[in-house]
Amino acid sequence: MMDGESVPTVLRERLDWQKSRRSNPNGNCVELAELPTGDIAVRNSRYPEGPILVYTRAEVEAFVGGAKDGDFDHLV
Repeated sequence: MMDGESVPTVLRERLDWQKSRRSNPNGNCVELAELPTGDIAVRNSRYPEGPILVYTRAEVEAFVGGAKDGDFDHLV
């Protein structure tokens, strides 16, 4: 995982942020965007000016695969 501080402000504003269709109307969800490097930026949709976490594509693939497999079902 890279440091989200490495995402310049100009780039943060130009990213194509996407959140789940399952996100509630209040926007309580995380948003993801692909960086020019291929890494994936993640932020809290309620606080878009806040910190950004940056993960490699492999890290996100592992997380999404685990979610699909039910690895985190006990948390919700």
